[in-house]
Amino acid sequence: MTALRPDLATILRRIEPGARVLDIGCGDGALMAALTAKDVDARGIEIDGGCVASCVAQGLSVVQGDADRDLTFYPDGAFDYAVLSQTLQTAARPDRMMQELLRVGRRAFVSFPNFAYWRMRWALLSRGRMPVTRHLPVSWYETDNIHHVTVRDFELLADALGIAIERRWFFTRDREMPAGGANWRAEYALFEVSGGPHAD
Repeated sequence: MTALRPDLATILRRIEPGARVLDIGCGDGALMAALTAKDVDARGIEIDGGCVASCVAQGLSVVQGDADRDLTFYPDGAFDYAVLSQTLQTAARPDRMMQELLRVGRRAFVSFPNFAYWRMRWALLSRGRMPVTRHLPVSWYETDNIHHVTVRDFELLADALGIAIERRWFFTRDREMPAGGANWRAEYALFEVSGGPHAD
């Protein structure tokens, strides 16, 4: 099995056997396969038909759908966890996506590339062009990213929506890093959140 990206490996460690998980934008199903091997009831939704076919061929329970529209079909509290990995920045309305995550899941994991990472700031300052990095590997006119979110932006959004941040992890060059200065030092971030209609 190919090693999981560090944010996905962190999610895998945090989810206990027997949990019900919805992986939104599950891609090639790498996290789902690892969760299933851990005796987790993992389901997925993915917009790319090729990825869906690949997941189904692996025996994974994945449906084709657009998370911006199709999460509304899932009942309240259907899952213990909802996972949104490197996808928030592609959502039409990230605020509504966050609310949907915590409607269908009692907790959620959200990871995203940090657009305030210092290498991105330097690329804009020195070259005056939208940066292309390992985690944002295509040019601005090809990218699916429509919202440029930073660590600080996400924290402020969670506060505005009444969402509790339970844990946070930061990564640079696929290694976990300390939280200090994460808004400019972290290449990407992972948050575990709770709240919404299932909050006590």
